[in-house]
Amino acid sequence: MFRSAAVYGFVVLPPMYLLAPSDEHFPAYIGFVGLALVFQAVFWIIGGDPARYRALMLPSVAEKAVFAVPALVLYAMEETDAVTASFAAVDILLGSLFLTAWRRTRLTA
Repeated sequence: MFRSAAVYGFVVLPPMYLLAPSDEHFPAYIGFVGLALVFQAVFWIIGGDPARYRALMLPSVAEKAVFAVPALVLYAMEETDAVTASFAAVDILLGSLFLTAWRRTRLTA
């Protein structure tokens, strides 16, 4: 599941560089996209040995929540569009699956 999430991220995130705003928010936007891309590598690593990298699963849940929760709140306030809300919903699903994986993965000695 973590590797599937990584593949999804490697597909949907790079095109966001082409959509970067040309205003004062540009540095924050490209930083967000870049950090999200880095986390795709983390997801890939976790997927290779979930028990060994169990400790990285909770930060992975947080990585999903820091975008998804504010985006869905903004959508509820009619401050963002349905496309953004749909990507946020996918992140909520993935974060929930990551949390489930964390709960089901045994600690290694």
